[in-house]
Amino acid sequence: MTENIKFAVIGGGSWATAIAKMLCVNLSEVSWYMRNEAAIEHIKTYKHNPNYLSSVEFDVKKLKLTSDINEAVGYADYIIFAIPSAFLDAELEKLTVSLKDKIIFSAIKGIVPETSLIVGEHFHVKYDIPYYNIGVITGPCHAEEVAMERLSYLTIACGDDEKAKIVAKNLSGNYIKTKITDDIIGTEYAAMLKNIYAIAAGMAHGLGYGDNFQSVLMSNGIREMKKFIKKVHKMKRNINDSAYLGDLLVTGYSVFSRNRMFGNMIGKGYTVKSAMMEMSMVAEGYYAAKSAYKLNQAYGAKTPIIDAVYEILYGGKDAKTVFKALTDKLD
Repeated sequence: MTENIKFAVIGGGSWATAIAKMLCVNLSEVSWYMRNEAAIEHIKTYKHNPNYLSSVEFDVKKLKLTSDINEAVGYADYIIFAIPSAFLDAELEKLTVSLKDKIIFSAIKGIVPETSLIVGEHFHVKYDIPYYNIGVITGPCHAEEVAMERLSYLTIACGDDEKAKIVAKNLSGNYIKTKITDDIIGTEYAAMLKNIYAIAAGMAHGLGYGDNFQSVLMSNGIREMKKFIKKVHKMKRNINDSAYLGDLLVTGYSVFSRNRMFGNMIGKGYTVKSAMMEMSMVAEGYYAAKSAYKLNQAYGAKTPIIDAVYEILYGGKDAKTVFKALTDKLD
């Protein structure tokens, strides 16, 4: 019976807050792990996360808040990870309880730097979790619009349809529509790659390029994504589905996109360090650009946009010069 299944959310950021909000609509209790004990006490007292999506009010009687990741993991059958990929490995090092009998779903849009693997592959390789116990939660969806209860769509990917349906059911609501897919690898790579293209879109805006160029950039971006994912995991998929193209568009164009904001700052002349300090949030695409670039050295897909972002962020090249050269490679 799905009514008896227990869920835990791992993370204290905007996506973790949005997911906890969605789960609380359908469940009588949700375990929620976050490192920040002050934030936990704030939520218990004032019913909202002081640092992220502070407009979301929780029924605290439904929340089993903890700063001990082992307590959250030990409690749950289904664990949803929603922390930046750059910090995932360090959090998992704290585990003393086993993940072997758990169902793991990732809402993380990035690559784990320590292993250069997407999150699902990281759990499979490092923790020996079978792929049928691993899933992905992707968009097109911004946590900020979930907080505002604007109509949003989620794609739930898992090799086991029943597990995907359980997660989809417990995240669905009046303003959340869900669909399921078996393309775990493809949707997770798409969720990682779209952040790189969003940085490129931000860079273009910061450099003064207009909507006409942005449309060409996004059009080339989805085709580049298709080539990359096909090299990594060849299967029948429609790259124009919302989980791929839709997620790319919302991340590339939205005012809520941290990756676009980060790219915009770089385009305007900020250094990487100063842009990160100004944002005080993690732009997953920064780490993804390096990982995707290095992975593609083996795959050999034609990826001029990824290459351009990498050259600017890690090669120290001038954004204006790199984008001028990029314009001649797009069509």
